[in-house]
Amino acid sequence: MGKLRFGMIGTGNISHWHGQLLGELNGEAEITALADPNEESRNRFVHKFGLSGAAVHDDYRNMLDAGGLDAVVICSPHTLHYSHASDALRAGCHVLIEKPMTCSSREARQLIQTAASAGKLLQVAYQRHFQPEFLYIRQAIRDGVIGRLTSVTATLYQEWKQGTAGTWRVKPELSGGGMLMDSGSHLVDALLWTTGLTPAEVKSVVHRHGAPVEIDSFTSIRFAEGPIAGLNVVGFAQGWHETYMFCGEQGAIHYDNGRIMVRRLGQEPVVPELPARTSNQDKSFVDAILGRHEVLVPGEFALKVVKLTEMIYEAAGYAPLDGHTDRQP
Repeated sequence: MGKLRFGMIGTGNISHWHGQLLGELNGEAEITALADPNEESRNRFVHKFGLSGAAVHDDYRNMLDAGGLDAVVICSPHTLHYSHASDALRAGCHVLIEKPMTCSSREARQLIQTAASAGKLLQVAYQRHFQPEFLYIRQAIRDGVIGRLTSVTATLYQEWKQGTAGTWRVKPELSGGGMLMDSGSHLVDALLWTTGLTPAEVKSVVHRHGAPVEIDSFTSIRFAEGPIAGLNVVGFAQGWHETYMFCGEQGAIHYDNGRIMVRRLGQEPVVPELPARTSNQDKSFVDAILGRHEVLVPGEFALKVVKLTEMIYEAAGYAPLDGHTDRQP
């Protein structure tokens, strides 16, 4: 089989990461087409990755209509994910989609159905599923290293308000929400994926700090299985800082910006040995297309992230989440 032919929908900053990862796959994948309404953005992507021979489009529909693609990576604004992914699947392409998969659970379910009907793979680009730290945490919880899980706190700080002013990320009709829908989606993903828990009830407060979308959100969660959690997404901060504390009946796992310690009562903290990193979101997607393993971040899991995000916004007083609705607290 020759190289998998990839198209890019959206050539903004995050697409460059995918361009780099696809280029590292030893000739198994190549970007042969790209689409973005912004000419400067398209040209920057072409120049950076030496894609002078790629087909360039200002409308993604023209790219899909031209055919010749095996897969598409979607890096467009959040509320466009559903239509872009749906059209790509119906055009016969496997789809790797940036987070969040969609901005409502209704759209997420429909997208999963579309992928099934088309017989194509759908994967969401949650990179923590491939990071050794989170792989360790997930397995340690399953192995009972800290005993029965009792509570989790997860906090993300970022200078999101300062860095997104004037961009599409603070326009509800394009972003679908604020910091929680954007960077906060990684925190929701990590919480649900590492623990495997089912949210049953949430209480949430948000603060917009004068922005059109929420910047900070503080949420308490009760899980059906018993544990409770605090999920704090702070977008008016002075830099990136990500922390988790997973508390169990026999110990705790503390994550602080990539550093992990296992704590036990009356004992010195232990730094565990982490598994080796063997893949990433783009490599795993290509491997799934080539039949080497199943999709590792499927739409069915990403739907859980969308549902909890939806629950948080509704608990905070937003209108029901919908990819084409202007939601404000």
